[in-house]
Amino acid sequence: MRVPTTPQRSRMMSSIRGKNTWPERTLRSLLFARGFRYRLHVRKLPGSPDLVFPKHRAVVFVHGCFWHRHEGCRYTTTPRTNEEFWRQKFQGNVDRDRRHAEMLHALGWRVAVIWECALKHSVEDTAQTVEKWLHGNEDVLVIAQTTG
Repeated sequence: MRVPTTPQRSRMMSSIRGKNTWPERTLRSLLFARGFRYRLHVRKLPGSPDLVFPKHRAVVFVHGCFWHRHEGCRYTTTPRTNEEFWRQKFQGNVDRDRRHAEMLHALGWRVAVIWECALKHSVEDTAQTVEKWLHGNEDVLVIAQTTG
């Protein structure tokens, strides 16, 4: 496989979305169909959560395994070129995610992190688990699929 040049890699990376990704759209359409109403990307909250459920005082982040470094996941790869840059970039993402979750908890919000691999494995099971969590009283939910 040919390694892309710097301009090619830059163009490829800049085309990657941060909002309205396939995993995010898929999860929110299933939750909407189940009767949940939410706000999208509320900028007044730390981290601009992907989904905000004010009625349930809950937020959901849909994390891509590559960008947010889902440990042990087959989708968490690291580019072989400029490894130090990527290591710092990814560590910054992980640290920022942790800070945002802590700030949301301090503000009284319940926080869920749904990993991309869980949605790739079973969208229905993931939506069902989120639904149960929203109706429950647990503070934290993390859904991931690390095998297969």
